[in-house]
Amino acid sequence: MGKYGFLFRSVIFFGLCSLHVYSEPWEDKQALLDFLQNTSHLRYLNWDQNTPLCTSWTGVTCDDRQTGVIALRLPGVGIRGSIPPNTLSRLSFLQTLSLRNNGISGVFPSDFSRLSNLTSLYLQSNRFSGPLPLNLSAWHNLVVLNLSNNNFNGSIPLSLSNLTQLTTLDLSSNSYSGQIPDLGIPSLRFLNFSNNHLNGSIPNSLLRFPSSSFSGNNITSRVVAIPPIPSSAPPDSSVHKAKKISETALLGIIIGGAAVLFVMIAVCMIVLWSSKKSKQQDNDAEAQKMEKFYSKKKRLPTESREEKNARITFFEGSNMAFDLEDLFRASAEVLGKGMFGTTYKAALEDSNTVVVKRLKEVSVGKREYEQQMEIVGNIKHENVAALRAYYYSKDENLMVYDYFRHGSLSTMLHGKKENRLPLDWETRLKIAIGAARGLAHIHSQNGGKLVHGNIKSSNIFLNSQNYGCVSDLGLATIVTPTVPPIQRIIGYRAPEITDSRKATQLSDVYSFGVLILELLTGKTPLGEGTHLVKWVYSVVREEWTAEVFDVELLKFPNIEEEMVTMLQLGMACTERVPEKRPKMSDVVKMVEDIRRESTDTHPSSEVSTPTPTGLSHTGETGSSTYVTPQ
Repeated sequence: MGKYGFLFRSVIFFGLCSLHVYSEPWEDKQALLDFLQNTSHLRYLNWDQNTPLCTSWTGVTCDDRQTGVIALRLPGVGIRGSIPPNTLSRLSFLQTLSLRNNGISGVFPSDFSRLSNLTSLYLQSNRFSGPLPLNLSAWHNLVVLNLSNNNFNGSIPLSLSNLTQLTTLDLSSNSYSGQIPDLGIPSLRFLNFSNNHLNGSIPNSLLRFPSSSFSGNNITSRVVAIPPIPSSAPPDSSVHKAKKISETALLGIIIGGAAVLFVMIAVCMIVLWSSKKSKQQDNDAEAQKMEKFYSKKKRLPTESREEKNARITFFEGSNMAFDLEDLFRASAEVLGKGMFGTTYKAALEDSNTVVVKRLKEVSVGKREYEQQMEIVGNIKHENVAALRAYYYSKDENLMVYDYFRHGSLSTMLHGKKENRLPLDWETRLKIAIGAARGLAHIHSQNGGKLVHGNIKSSNIFLNSQNYGCVSDLGLATIVTPTVPPIQRIIGYRAPEITDSRKATQLSDVYSFGVLILELLTGKTPLGEGTHLVKWVYSVVREEWTAEVFDVELLKFPNIEEEMVTMLQLGMACTERVPEKRPKMSDVVKMVEDIRRESTDTHPSSEVSTPTPTGLSHTGETGSSTYVTPQ
């Protein structure tokens, strides 16, 4: 019995250990479900009792051990009404709470005092009213407090002075009244009490902040200007007597000054010349620098009511939760600049990474723009990059996509040598099949009338199964393209198309044909002054077909017949007469037949396919290994 008792106890012990490993914070989960069930919200949240809280719930972040929720970010999801008591206050591990840009009303939740681990509280741009609690001392770890753009009233609590870790305090655009309390918080770096009903004078401890921090109030005094200290002795009149300078000295001064001026002008010209040359040489490298969104362009739009109320629109099924302020505050890496705009890799504060395309010149109005976004956003296919969200205003137009860590086909074929990944025949077939399926699906949407209009290798990415995935859909009809068009785009454009906004499904087929030739040859469409399609036709015409194929492919045995068949398909897609080109649905069948033939002909050992681990060599760490949709 002793032996079996030991085994029984061991099984129980390891069973309990496994339960502990796979457990999740059930109390926090129930608290959030109670909050969800007792509030109304315009946007669907994928919170479900049967799904894991820490890995799949929108806006929820747990600690590393998944013992509790440490951050809840639900900006701009359309929450209405007041915050139900005894719900969010039960998140005892909570450090960051962001509910900004919603429609939350009612008084400030008094039970938030139980959130003793809170470090950041963002409740701005809601409809809160009433006074703040007099005692806020429970938040001894609070670093950021933003309650701006609400309807809070009453006096500003003196207990704020007990928040000794506070660096940011924004109570602007409310209805606070009375005098400004003396907040002796040495750590405070940003303060905004503007646009309230405050009166009296500014306390000494707050005089270090600019006058804009207190504008829009009835403040009676400001910093008293200290008069300049007079000189210790009256000026001696003898100092002002002009001294006669000799003609020789005067001539020397003039010649010396002219020489110095000449040297300065020469130096300036050299600096300007070298700067211009450097800009030309490093144009591509500059696109790889990390930067903040609002160092690149203006900050949040605040000029009009329409822009102020504009919010990011998310599509159903998206588990993202952020607003425009989050995007502008994100660390952003410029991934590429193309015909339709600039593309960024944005690392959000909740550790998620997205791709944001900032469009250049939107040529349509808001209604047509939103209609096009709805068409694109509702396309669900494993070989079409999903549009997760978009934003529209008069001055700012954004599209948000998932980040593809494997990079684009362009990177793999034409990237820098140290980052280029050799692609075997099987991988190229999978890329072609995925891209063909994705484009065929696009053509079947919107009553069979939808056109992509910008098919090229930098818009083909690898999904998690290493199949091609089509991105950058829907821009050709709403954005004014670069004039003249970027040189690398011309190589993909069908000869009958002079305006990208007038692309057709058959011109998409032509572009896909160029993509096939690119996969087969490893060459760019307009590389080294050579037009890829014309070059392929000339080589085949001279019956030197073997010269067409990428030398990397010639290393693999027994694939010549399949490559020739694929070459014939690429040439059929690039027929000059549009009506002679096949439809994408037929192209899919042809490529699938080639792959089926390849699979039947070769044992799997003959064709090595890079695994996702191998492909991740193209990396998430730098834009030099990642070419984005242009």
